[in-house]
Parts: sequence; structure tokens; C-alpha cells
Amino acid sequence: MVRTIKLNHISFGGNHPFVLIAGPCVIESKQGALKIAEVLKKITTRLKIPFVFKASYDKANRTSIHSFRGPGLYEGLKVLAEIKAKIGVPVLSDVHDVYQVQVASEVLDILQIPAFLCRQTDLMVAAAKTGKIVNVKKGQFLAPWDVAGIIKKMEEAGNRRLLLTERGVSFGYNNLVSDFRALDVMRKSGYPVIFDASHSVQQPGGLGHASGGKSEYIPLLARCAVAAGVDGIFLETHSNPSKALSDGPNMLPLAELEGLLKDLVAIDRIVKK
Repeated sequence: MVRTIKLNHISFGGNHPFVLIAGPCVIESKQGALKIAEVLKKITTRLKIPFVFKASYDKANRTSIHSFRGPGLYEGLKVLAEIKAKIGVPVLSDVHDVYQVQVASEVLDILQIPAFLCRQTDLMVAAAKTGKIVNVKKGQFLAPWDVAGIIKKMEEAGNRRLLLTERGVSFGYNNLVSDFRALDVMRKSGYPVIFDASHSVQQPGGLGHASGGKSEYIPLLARCAVAAGVDGIFLETHSNPSKALSDGPNMLPLAELEGLLKDLVAIDRIVKK
């Protein structure tokens, strides 16, 4: 049985409806992030979908050293705090180093461990010790049953408020593959599982100077994940992905989001009736 992780009025896991974690890849500007958060809040309120806003204050693993990384820890957290207060939604962002954890935990409702860092013990333990919910992205280099090590680190640090996110498996050559059996394997750990529909269509380093992606497959993979009974969908969205400063090729256009979410709600109701 998958345990329920509570965040205010939101419930991850059990047999609860899926939670949407969504927003732009990175904070490009305060006004831009606020606008997207406001639109997402209106859509999810209409559709009665539990919602957590996501945006990174720093993209620390860009392909190129010249790529845009975001406003940084302190300025980015100010933006997320304003979104939390003005829009009235919980917020999530990535933490990349132990020194960031305590400062970020004062604003963030969910601390996210990026896929490349899911084996970094000191970072995991520091995040766990805040007592906050921690969403760990399973590295694309791990098998689904390898999340046992992630769970052990969190539990040994005294925190069972854990979410596990699947974002595809890499076989190299700038491609990722989603194995939906992984969702079932990971849920058998007893913790809620999130499916990252954006980074599962990413093509790491696929453009040479940057990562590419096949955003047209986001709806397909999201529907498959919800049909598999997943506890949440992680999805990056932007009003104009072609102009986005990070990960545009694997973000869903904001205008297409509501139609997809209506499908996901219908599928989720059938699966969890």
C-alpha cells in the first residue's frame, strides 16, 4: 500500500487523485513566473486538480557553461516566496548543494533533488533533516529498484515524507526511454511516485550546445503514466517554449495544457474509482 504524504490540503499517494507539479523550467523573470503561476492556478482550480508550482532558481547542470541558469538562490527564492504568497500555491524547486538546503527550506514546501544528484548522500541527508517533503528524481542511470538506496538514506535521516520521480532511462546517444513498468516497481516501495512527462522527452545534449527534446510526446506519456495509476505528474510549461531560456524543446505550450489536463482527470477517475 502506498502511503499518503500530506502537504496542507494536498495528498500525494494512497488512492488520491494525481497532483500536478508544473511551471516553467527556470525563473526567467519575476513577472513571467507570476503570470504562469496565476494561469496554472486558474486552470487547476477549474479542474479541481491539486497543484504545486515548480520553477528552478538555478539550473546548475546546463549543457553549456554559457547557458542561462536563472536568478540564483536568493533572488529566485524571493520570487518563489512572492508566488506562494500572492497566488496561494505551494512551491517546489531544486537544491544542488548542502549549503542551499536550509535557506531554501525556509521558502520551499517541497525540496527537489535533481536526477544527477540522487546519489549524493550529504545532500539527501541535509534535505531529509529539514523535515520538509523531499522529491527525489530517480537518476536516468538507475534501475527502478535502485530507489531502495534513496529511501534508506531518507529514512535513516528520520524523514519519511518522500516522493519518487521517474524521468526515463538513458542509454546514451542523446535519448531517454520511459519504461512504465518502473512506475509500478517504484510504487511497491510504499512511497508516492511522480512521472516527469517533460524530462522524459528530453534529448540530453541533443543540440550539441544544448539539450533537445520532443515535446509533442508529452501528452502521450502523461496519459500513459496516469493510466498506470501514478500519484502525480511533473510537467514544465511555458507561454512560448521556442523563446524559453532553458529546456524549451521539452516544455508544453501553456495554451495546450488545459485540454491535456481534462484528459488526465478523466483517465485518473477511471483508474482510481
